Amino acid sequence: MAAFSEMGVMPEIAQAIEEMDWLLPTDIQSESIPLILGGGDVLMAAETGSGKTGAFSIPVIQIVYETIKDQQEGKGGKAAMKTGGGVFNTWQMNPYDRDSAFAIGSQGFRCQSREAKSWHGCRSTKGLTKGKYYYEVVCHDDGLCRVGWSTDRASLDLGTDRFGFGFGGTGKKSNNKQFDSYGEPFTMHDCIGCYIDMDNGIVKYSKNGIDLGVAFEIPAQMRSGPMFAACVLKNAELEFNFGDSDLLHPPEDGFLALNKALAAHMVTSDYRGSTQVTQDKKQINAPHALIIEPSRELAEQTCNNIRQCKKFVVDPKIKELLIIGGVAAKDQLQALEDGVHIIVGTPGRIDDLISTGKLSLSQVRFFVLDEADGLLTAGCTEFIHRVHAKIPQITSDGKRLQVIVCSATLHSFDVKKLAEKIMHFPVWVDLKGEDSVPETVHHVVVPISPKLDNQWERLGQNRIKTDGVHQKDNTRPGANTPEMWSEAVKLLKGEFVVRAIREHKMDQAIIFCRTKLDCDNLERLFIQLGGGSDKKDHQFSCVCLHSDRKPPERKTNLESFKKKIVRFLICTDVAARGIDIGGVPFVINVTLPDEKQNYVHRIGRVGRAERMGLALSLVSKEKEKVWYHVCPNRGRGCYNTRLKSEGGCTIWYNEQQYLADIEEHLKMTIEQVEPDIKIPVNEFDGKVVYGKRKTGGVGMYKGHVDVLAPTVQELAVLETQAQSSFLHLGYMPNQLFRRF
Repeated sequence: MAAFSEMGVMPEIAQAIEEMDWLLPTDIQSESIPLILGGGDVLMAAETGSGKTGAFSIPVIQIVYETIKDQQEGKGGKAAMKTGGGVFNTWQMNPYDRDSAFAIGSQGFRCQSREAKSWHGCRSTKGLTKGKYYYEVVCHDDGLCRVGWSTDRASLDLGTDRFGFGFGGTGKKSNNKQFDSYGEPFTMHDCIGCYIDMDNGIVKYSKNGIDLGVAFEIPAQMRSGPMFAACVLKNAELEFNFGDSDLLHPPEDGFLALNKALAAHMVTSDYRGSTQVTQDKKQINAPHALIIEPSRELAEQTCNNIRQCKKFVVDPKIKELLIIGGVAAKDQLQALEDGVHIIVGTPGRIDDLISTGKLSLSQVRFFVLDEADGLLTAGCTEFIHRVHAKIPQITSDGKRLQVIVCSATLHSFDVKKLAEKIMHFPVWVDLKGEDSVPETVHHVVVPISPKLDNQWERLGQNRIKTDGVHQKDNTRPGANTPEMWSEAVKLLKGEFVVRAIREHKMDQAIIFCRTKLDCDNLERLFIQLGGGSDKKDHQFSCVCLHSDRKPPERKTNLESFKKKIVRFLICTDVAARGIDIGGVPFVINVTLPDEKQNYVHRIGRVGRAERMGLALSLVSKEKEKVWYHVCPNRGRGCYNTRLKSEGGCTIWYNEQQYLADIEEHLKMTIEQVEPDIKIPVNEFDGKVVYGKRKTGGVGMYKGHVDVLAPTVQELAVLETQAQSSFLHLGYMPNQLFRRF
């Protein structure tokens, strides 16, 4: 408990952690928890089972609790931005006259946009028609910005049309896309003063109190309309001061701060909303944390972790909600209506609730993407960006949105690109580094060559049902076509899975298949051999796990495998991602993954907790034609066996190329074994029992101990003699001393 408390974790959470027997924080928790509690964006990578879920769950629970507590005690009341009528009673930035990726702080002065490749702008709630006025802007980082004045007809991209006048951090003034040198550049901590003289039609600026001279003359035809304070940002943050607090550099004589403007000199913006959101009336369907998971199982696992960690957090209690498909939506809607603080869910159902307005993102403080590489591989990139764009970058109580991204690897191009787009100077916590294979994992390749092994030509009834890609092709022996060899590979792989199980007397293994259909077909083969989910002690007892299975079945199947009621879990990459199943001795890859990072992710299921593990990959020597559905139904009811390039839903899968990519990625050559799948005698010989630690703590080094034993015994005798001599020498002088 003390170890977590030293990181700033509140006692109630630490107590729950202690009850869960987490005596010490793991490495990923030690690194990440203080960073998240400190308010930073964190990009983390660590092995499954490393405590990664706790690394983000613990600080999220704590900060959400503190946020709710502050709201109850009224600490955020005055700071809460009032949209609708209240916001227009004073000078501030207008939440209804801004771009979608532009965030405004709780008091309406601090502004931010974290879009790194596009500009996003905003204007003030009030404008000027007469008089001489001034406001200040302080830059809070070194992003790009332009500040100044514009009419309400101008583009929000200040200075790119004739209705707006801007001064940018590069030292350029701009109007109507005309960028000219002016003054000097400005950056973080600089204070820019923005002057306007409506009577004489002049706009000018100052930097840190130094007058930079006239920048623009406002055309006569534009002087009759109101001018609004304006800015545009690109990955930048700044803060306006309209005179509500002490100005860093008071304006020159004759100019007043905007909050001193006469009523006769002002107009209110026509851009306004009708809703009012205050601390007194919070949206009940607006959580403070949104955690996205790639699968139902992982979402359930994370939600359970949150429930355990918040067990002793009361007054107020934190309400969490699991939002996944396959569950009655009415229960989730009822929970949202009752109020919720943390949501954990999968993209499909969350996207549905957001698009229908049932789930509001207006109060989200944390946006967490767990297993982000898996989300991107599953095609959720657009969804992630769409959701992120709807979340205010600064919450109603003035706090900045925190984004936490967890990934199997941080070295994926897609993950780096995502982080660059949605995160604010994230801290990398990379406890995994470049992919490598643990020493406790023995991984080998089993070549599948139908040209050398003609067993496929004479298989009987108990053979695997293939995926139907070649139903219309001539695959009879002797056809000697690519389609024939492809079908032969599919048949042989089913036989080799059975052979591997029997050869190594596997009592528990995870078997990865490429598609849901492949999983179903392999399960059917095991049932034909007498196995299945209801045959506990059978050699081929198994369960299947993929997204087409109903949630109750998936939950039951996973529990059956974890409790060793059945021996084999047949699953896809997505279904098994992030699920922590310890002590599994074997993994079989029926097909290599097309994403090289997933190879390490799969085989890393074995060899945990210092237990030895064996991973077998069945790799075809021939190209295999496989399903690759691009149709709207994603394969359901699809029989279009034409190639993707011809408008169909299949591709040719080249496992030899994927193997080469994996070996290049790991900077090693993976050992190949013979078709009998016997493991060669080396450091993983008979002295190792897969799924168990090395015998007696000696294991592979027992032979060395036997060789050294005589020498060690001789050293022990010499040590005894040396100690005896020392004692003897120590005694004799005393006897001599007594004599004299």
